[in-house]
Amino acid sequence: MTDLSDLIAPDAIRIDIAAGNKKTLFQTLGTVAGEVMNLDPRRVTDGLMARERLGSTGFGGGIAIPHARIEGVRRVRGLFARLTSPVDFHAIDGLPVDLLLLLVSPVDAGGTHLKALARVSRLLRDSSFADKLRGAGSRDAIYALLTGVEARDAA
Repeated sequence: MTDLSDLIAPDAIRIDIAAGNKKTLFQTLGTVAGEVMNLDPRRVTDGLMARERLGSTGFGGGIAIPHARIEGVRRVRGLFARLTSPVDFHAIDGLPVDLLLLLVSPVDAGGTHLKALARVSRLLRDSSFADKLRGAGSRDAIYALLTGVEARDAA
């Protein structure tokens, strides 16, 4: 069952992000994360850019999981974004990215950070699930998918 409710709050979903390139996208994501998570937007942007310099967080299929460990973050938190137009991420398959799940973690998170990355990666690698995220008509619908609400409601 899908349940990322411990990582993503309902207000941490954006379905209308427009950015012409990765740098602009990270600046926008930094601003949104700053608002939603009460963090310094510049610190988030810088952390994402620094991590991306180590290698692309775009893992294929139009999906990326940009992430950073940031001073002042108390627990692993996420932000989901669906882009209005795909952005080149230098992903392994060469496809541009239109779905992102950004993660920020405490500097000393270690295993917790890696476990969150693994959970998100496992979920987003499912192409039928990614298609549902692309087709969802609202932030509420995406939140329901990411938190398994529809699966709980069906039970």
